[in-house]
Amino acid sequence: MREPAHNLPARPSFAAWVADLVALTKPRINVMVLVTALGGIFLAPTRPSATVIFFALLGTALVVGSANTLNCWLERDVDKYMTRTKNRPLPAGRLSANTALVWGLLLGAISVPLLALSVNALTAVLAAIALVSYVAVYTPLKQVSTTALLVGAVPGAMPPLMGWTAATNELSAAGLVLFGILFLWQLPHFLAIAMFREAEYTRAGIKVVPAIRGPEATRWQAIAWALALVPVSLLLPPLGIAGAIYGATALLAGGAFVWFCVKSFRAYAAENVSDATMHARWGRKVFVASLVYLPALFVGLALDALV
Repeated sequence: MREPAHNLPARPSFAAWVADLVALTKPRINVMVLVTALGGIFLAPTRPSATVIFFALLGTALVVGSANTLNCWLERDVDKYMTRTKNRPLPAGRLSANTALVWGLLLGAISVPLLALSVNALTAVLAAIALVSYVAVYTPLKQVSTTALLVGAVPGAMPPLMGWTAATNELSAAGLVLFGILFLWQLPHFLAIAMFREAEYTRAGIKVVPAIRGPEATRWQAIAWALALVPVSLLLPPLGIAGAIYGATALLAGGAFVWFCVKSFRAYAAENVSDATMHARWGRKVFVASLVYLPALFVGLALDALV
């Protein structure tokens, strides 16, 4: 006997289906990526045409969308165990795994040739490296080793370099410094996230530094990467890409970021809270500091351009 229509689950609307496809691409992350790619374009000594800029940003958005979608497809079972990911379209059951796979592959198949034909081959190669390293190396490695932290920072740092090569069609010292700044910034940023989400990552089987090596080792790693970030960020003025305002901003913001990483867990001991709570508070403070640090650099660059 056919089940009464009123007992059948409601089919999602077309708009809701499209919204879930877009959600797989992680739009908020994509916007941040496009900002850094645009920064690479405008910092370059040569300015490409509006058409090249448009296709560079479009191709970058598509390749990032592909990487994020395929990441969601690969981690659809893992995402069920984490509060911040359990309501994504796949673990929540709003989209099928096959739909997500086809969507992710389609975006990837469009993005790299689009960059090659509309921008240049070098930018397309960098996009392909970012896509493959994120999906085929970083995503599965998260379940195996904390080395995934370093591997994942490579595709994460590629957008400003892609913006630079879109404008110049060459790998140069300044473009590689932009890559280095974003690469190094991600490490304390994600170490901080791992600190206050350690329990969720462990439940999901993801190997993070706090769970494997402990909170003290995590803090020392964050300090080391934040310290390395300061001199690398200060390379832009000697290369002629930024001026004194940016240099002062990078020095002050970098020093403040290091201070937040150095600040001991024991600063919270007087509040009579558990070690886990102290570690989580440290992680959240460093996380917020990292979110302030990167825009501060952009403000310094913008002020240099205006003065």
